[in-house]
Amino acid sequence: MTRSRSDSLLLPIEPGKPDYASERKLMRSGVEFIVGIDEAGRGPLAGPVVAAAVILNPKKIPEGLDDSKRLTAQRREELFDIITDTALACAVASVSAPAIDATDILKAALEAMRRAVCGLAILPGHALIDGRDVAPGLPCPATALIKGDQRSVSIAAASILAKVTRDRMMAQTGQYFPLYGLESHAGYGTEFHRNAMELHGPVAGLHRFSFSPLKDRQI
Repeated sequence: MTRSRSDSLLLPIEPGKPDYASERKLMRSGVEFIVGIDEAGRGPLAGPVVAAAVILNPKKIPEGLDDSKRLTAQRREELFDIITDTALACAVASVSAPAIDATDILKAALEAMRRAVCGLAILPGHALIDGRDVAPGLPCPATALIKGDQRSVSIAAASILAKVTRDRMMAQTGQYFPLYGLESHAGYGTEFHRNAMELHGPVAGLHRFSFSPLKDRQI
């Protein structure tokens, strides 16, 4: 028997907003401080990878927390100040381009996460991490959540702190290396950035020589 086709209008599914459900579940099991962890800057051709760790105050969760990629730059800046003012604890750490080249980007990102958690003023009881991997050497148990920045407000808050911090770092670096336009693309492989690298050459300590196209050429 042939199934008839539906004539209903197919509406796009709205992406879910992060909430406090994962944190609340851990708190019900007796965990007091839950830290959200995320990073920014895995893909760029220049600059560090930056990670942030945030322990939100359950009584003062900022409105509008979301995956940093789904927010405007202005809204990220606004939320950055709100998060740092209301969170119980937060910390940011980075791993430089030369250190990324010495290992690989995944290991560097996980190391930045470990450093961020170790920089917290409060020892967390559990960590929620965006992605598939748990950073080694954390001072607490941890759970990796795929698309965690769209599921957990703690991870979303960390994604905002990491993104804003890295963007600010790259904008400041752009003042010293104005030929590369870092303040506009934050080190990502835009056409302008690639052309500038080809014309002026890469900068030691800034560019990632283990990333294409630099790893494919003689320096």
